[in-house]
Amino acid sequence: MPVSKKIGFDNEKYLKEQSLAILKRMEKFDSKLYLEFGGKLCFDYHAARVLPGYDPNVKIRLLQTLKDKIDIVLCIYAGDIEKGRVRGDFGITYDTATFKLIDDLRRWGLDIVAVVITRFKNQRLALIFKNKLEHRGVKVYLHYPIDGYPADVDAICSDEGFGKNEYIQAGKKIVVVTAPGPGSGKLSTCLSQLYHDYKKEINSGYAKFETFPIWNLQPKHPVNIAYEAATADIGDFNLIDPYHLNKYNESATNYNRDVESFPILKLIFGRIIDRKKNLPMYNSPTDMGVNCVKSGIIDDEAVREASKQELIRRYFRYNKEYIMGIEKKETVERVSFLMKELEVKTSDRKVVNIAQKTAEEAELKGKGNEGIFCGAALELPDGRIVTGKNSKLMHASSSLIINAIKILSNIPDEIFLLSPHIINQISKLKKGIFKAESESLDLEETLIALSISSTTNNTTELAMGKLNQLGGCEMHMTHIPTPGDEVGLKHLGVNLTTDGKFSSRNLFVIK
Repeated sequence: MPVSKKIGFDNEKYLKEQSLAILKRMEKFDSKLYLEFGGKLCFDYHAARVLPGYDPNVKIRLLQTLKDKIDIVLCIYAGDIEKGRVRGDFGITYDTATFKLIDDLRRWGLDIVAVVITRFKNQRLALIFKNKLEHRGVKVYLHYPIDGYPADVDAICSDEGFGKNEYIQAGKKIVVVTAPGPGSGKLSTCLSQLYHDYKKEINSGYAKFETFPIWNLQPKHPVNIAYEAATADIGDFNLIDPYHLNKYNESATNYNRDVESFPILKLIFGRIIDRKKNLPMYNSPTDMGVNCVKSGIIDDEAVREASKQELIRRYFRYNKEYIMGIEKKETVERVSFLMKELEVKTSDRKVVNIAQKTAEEAELKGKGNEGIFCGAALELPDGRIVTGKNSKLMHASSSLIINAIKILSNIPDEIFLLSPHIINQISKLKKGIFKAESESLDLEETLIALSISSTTNNTTELAMGKLNQLGGCEMHMTHIPTPGDEVGLKHLGVNLTTDGKFSSRNLFVIK
């Protein structure tokens, strides 16, 4: 019988509690509520991994329930556009991610009122980005750098500070301010709007929606530790909110940047908001939040286990990036320390040892042959483990995926899904015309070949229908995937980890 994964999160319960909390906060202000939306708005796979059962698009569903009351504003930092900053989960730049986010929202029946380019200094690529949006009918506003931000409150709360930013026209009661990633200027955009509103005697307010850390779970709860691991590259860490503890004698988890910036933020709020109106002033960073994630957790043990597994995945990811020269050694060490805190080892991820053993067996079998022996392992939805190794014909990921869909389709191992003739023809093209280093097929090439073969081979067509069952499966490779393998695995949606080893000794590789 198939083994079902434990469900630890109830989306419907969460949606009910979260929407009520936002509406309750909205009612505290006479005019608008500027709601800073942190984290990923769409496709939040980190949350889905640490909260089994969590819908990666549940925040979109939340916005749909509030559709009649919200306007959506997207922020993007001009410097990120200029530098071509890349969003890691999709491998696309922030400007492209902004286009994608607009399209995704529209597909869900939601639209944006504007895009704000923050800290704009006439950067060339930012101007091109602005023109592209405006030519497609999207309203763009410009916000500028403020000397002394965030410490110089006098400069910030003046006509030369927030006052010089363009005012965003939004008609709905709730203005959701979101972005393609962190550091995009969401908070400063909200504060700028508050400044303009109060100059016009409009009594608006601010609140923050952030999934992690979960304020009413302990800092050392595995789900909050997994958040620390996810932000280890920027040095975030969890702590008890001292302001909340002092005011209410209640422990609440927050993260260092919010706690460190709160005194200055409170000064800015105090300067902007007219206290005579008896509008609420926040006493702690936790007060600012409207986070009801804990209400959706229905199996704490399942969430703890999933979070520990995410910790291992983060370790492998940062270690790979360190080997590739992208990440700092300190980031890897930080996650390694977090793993020790929770007594988690890499071997606790089932597919790791099996992939490594597969590579060792391939090396023993091919002793005396030149080349690098790569192993891969994948856990199917029913708990069975499938393996694959590289050969002259295929990369390890290619043989693994073919083995997986054959098992899911109950196709005997001796039956070919791809004819050797097709593989040989592609190999000849790669070696003879493309001058590729290796003639074996990577996963992207294999998937294309399978799809062509399925037009004349019913067995292949049957197996191809099982590919969608691989989404969310756990997979490990002993070597860093080639670009073609990585693209194919991203399309399949597997949760991949890899040892920090290169699949070729060459520094320059032609795919």
